[in-house]
Amino acid sequence: MSKKADAIGIANNGEASASTPRAIEIANNRIESRDLFVATKEITIGHEGEVYRLRLTALNKLILTK
Repeated sequence: MSKKADAIGIANNGEASASTPRAIEIANNRIESRDLFVATKEITIGHEGEVYRLRLTALNKLILTK
């Protein structure tokens, strides 16, 4: 069963402003990385008051840092 996330507040550092929300499809508790990294190679994630950076490397790997 597929469900659509409302507005997950993912900043698109490339073209849209950081406050522009967009919907990301979630199917079976899975989000495709290509849906996260639209026109950017880095996103920020807020978790319990902390900010984390999720980056896509030149070798197409993911790195999560605090």
